[in-house]
Amino acid sequence: MNRPSEASSTGTAEKMRSQISLESAGRVIWKRCAAIDRKEPVIVVDSSVWIAHLRGIENAARRRLQNIEDPLEILVGDLILMEVLQGARDDRHATTIEANLRQFTIRPMLDDSLAVRAARNYRLLRERGITMRKTIDVIIGTFCIQEGHSLLHDDRDFDPMAQHLGLKIA
Repeated sequence: MNRPSEASSTGTAEKMRSQISLESAGRVIWKRCAAIDRKEPVIVVDSSVWIAHLRGIENAARRRLQNIEDPLEILVGDLILMEVLQGARDDRHATTIEANLRQFTIRPMLDDSLAVRAARNYRLLRERGITMRKTIDVIIGTFCIQEGHSLLHDDRDFDPMAQHLGLKIA
């Protein structure tokens, strides 16, 4: 049984830890709010990397993801979120994945002007004899180019965008 002095010091220590946690959480929330609208380049992590991560598949892109020290450097596009959630086993699994991905900044990737740019990029690649297999990859790549972000991926479909359109690879 605790003596009164031990109990009060234990209570004080717990209260201090609680305050520190709340203060730390406040700083994290403040940083997260600031990150949402920041214009500095970040790393967009493609669904190919998240899926490898979820499945425990070892590859260079997954190792790069695991080595990113600041979670504020990671951006998850809404379309990438959709792609990852489509592969969930069931609703419970999808809810867990969504909660984990929501730790990062999530941004919409497509608006009307980006749609026009993505279509132009598709045509530019087609003129060079390259046909992109998935429209969503053209959108993701164009978003990264437009915003100045790097893309972390494990999908060969992005390679022509890097080679011909200036997509930065993380």
